[in-house]
Amino acid sequence: MIINAQTKIATLLQQHPDALETIVKISPDFKKLRNPIIRKLMAGRATIAMASKIGGCKPEDFFKALAPLGFVADTTTEITEIIPENKPMPSYLQSLKSEQIISFDVRSILAEGNDPLKQIQAKIKTLQINEALLIINSFEPVPLIKLLEKQGFDAYVKYIDNDTVETYFYKTTSTTNSPIDESEATIQDSGDWEQLLQQYKNNWVEIDVRHLEMPMPMMTILEALDALPKEKALFVHHKRIPVFLLTELKDRQFDFRIKEIQEGEVKLLIFKN
Repeated sequence: MIINAQTKIATLLQQHPDALETIVKISPDFKKLRNPIIRKLMAGRATIAMASKIGGCKPEDFFKALAPLGFVADTTTEITEIIPENKPMPSYLQSLKSEQIISFDVRSILAEGNDPLKQIQAKIKTLQINEALLIINSFEPVPLIKLLEKQGFDAYVKYIDNDTVETYFYKTTSTTNSPIDESEATIQDSGDWEQLLQQYKNNWVEIDVRHLEMPMPMMTILEALDALPKEKALFVHHKRIPVFLLTELKDRQFDFRIKEIQEGEVKLLIFKN
């Protein structure tokens, strides 16, 4: 099979049974592909060029590693960034002046392994009707968009390049909903944790998302819930209380319990109402 930098990882995995372990050996970051849920999420979207950027390697490393499996590299194809086409910016945003746009770059916060939710919520609370909050990130913050939509905000996403995504949050009316924060989430750390563990003992699916970068923890959990039998629970090892996820669980009619073990270690039990 002829491959190039734009060949998707899913295509490689479908073509040869040994492609997965070969790719895993290229970079430690690719070990997460052994997880079938993550593999389903990432492999169908990521090209060799995109995966190389994630793994800190080069497309040539893929070509060399895959050659013994019968893959032939087409190095004449130019490596180009594939950026989604932007929708027209709403007229409301176009009319705003620069001083009416509050900019917040969260990339450094996420790179340190921290969650910028509290800072974002603080900025949201001070936002006026004639202002917009601009979140600069390296990916489309789908969980944040869903969370703030529940608070009455509209969102506009603008793709700059593969490392920069600008998301504007704004209101065109004065309608407000109560913000959702971690104080609401801690209510679920109730006294029936041990009872529910016994109820679902030997009848849960267990996943660990502590090693994943955002937004992959939430995406991985939701993907697992989509495949979860009704009689089973999902047992999740997490680094923090996933506030974005909790609001989505309520919308999907899932119940949950949270057990904070220590800083950086949280367990969740998720099950159907």
